[in-house]
Parts: sequence; structure tokens; C-alpha cells
Amino acid sequence: MTPGLFITFEGPEGAGKSTQLARLAEQLEAEGVPYIVTREPGGTPLGTRVRDVLLDPALTIDPLPEFLLYSASRAQLVRDVIRPALERGEVVLCDRYADSSLAYQGAGRGLDAAFLNALTQEVTGGLTPDLTVLLDLDPGVGLARAASRGQPDRLERADLDFHRRVRQGFLDLAAREPGRFVVLDATQDVETLAASVWRTMGERLRGAGVRSPVR
Repeated sequence: MTPGLFITFEGPEGAGKSTQLARLAEQLEAEGVPYIVTREPGGTPLGTRVRDVLLDPALTIDPLPEFLLYSASRAQLVRDVIRPALERGEVVLCDRYADSSLAYQGAGRGLDAAFLNALTQEVTGGLTPDLTVLLDLDPGVGLARAASRGQPDRLERADLDFHRRVRQGFLDLAAREPGRFVVLDATQDVETLAASVWRTMGERLRGAGVRSPVR
């Protein structure tokens, strides 16, 4: 059995993560590569309910309970979905993971990064993505994109300065782990971005011993 690959998509609001993840899933399907798609928060019955709470614009949630709710969803997702898929040798595509907590609750809300890292290690058992695709975008542009989809959720309603801190938090994470992150300009068109993601995936698939004709 070949080892699984854990691929995450990160970025600020409106960066196009879900679109690019779906495109990558289509390409894996076409190549016959076994994969699953999941997201944070969500991916399990518990996670889905937690997501409803976290994104509810009618609620005010302090930074610490916000992070703890994300962590509860993450722990369940790792145990019930991500680890079993990796053990089966599948590619796991996840829309957000622990880096989002470091960017949103750490850089954005001001929670201590050492505390966030320590608890994240506990709830995930130290599971780290093999590759993180960071779609980088100016927060003003991203929030305008998000607003065009309908009523903003609780996070999208946060002020622009918060979203600027989140973006910088993601970029700082990528600078510290250049071997794991690939940073892509999310202002590019969908097809150009998808081609860049697929080229990066080809290298990781071959390195993991997964058959792929990607060049």
C-alpha cells in the first residue's frame, strides 16, 4: 500500500480555496488516484454543528472559546476521517486545517502562538499536512468576492484590519515552512491557478509513489 498524502488549502476570505480544491479533486478523479475531500470546521456530524455555531453572525464568540471550538471539530475530523483515509493510502484534500487557527485566532485575534501550537499538537496527534496550498489575496478584494456570494458570515463581518492580520499570519507561516507551503497569487484566473496546483501535486504524488502522468 502506498502512503497517503495530506493536502490542505489555506487563504483569506474569498481566495478561491473551495474552487481550487474541487478542481484538484476532478483531476485526481480523472487520473484514478484515490482521494477524499473534507473541510474545517466540518467533515463529521460534530464538525458540521460546530461550523454552524462558529459562522453564525448572530453570535459573539471570544477568541479562546472560538479556538477551542475549532480544535474540537479538528480532533474529531482527524480521528474519524483524515487518519483512516491516510492509512488506506488515499490523498486527503482538506479545505482549511490548523494553519487557519494560527492565522485567525493567533495573528488575527491575538492568542498566544505557543499555546495554539501546543493544543493543536494534542488534538491532532502531531498530524501535519504534506503540502499546503496558500492562495494569497488582498483582504479587501477577498471580502468583496465573499460579499458577492450572499450574506457575510461571522468571520467575514470582522473588520478589515483583522483580515489584514490574518493574511500576514498566513504569509509568515509560509515563510517559516517553505518546504510545506506553496504560495499562489489568487488574483490569477481559475485555469492558471489550477494548472499551478496540479504541477505542484505531480511532484508530491511521484515522491509518494503514487502513479501520475503529471509533468
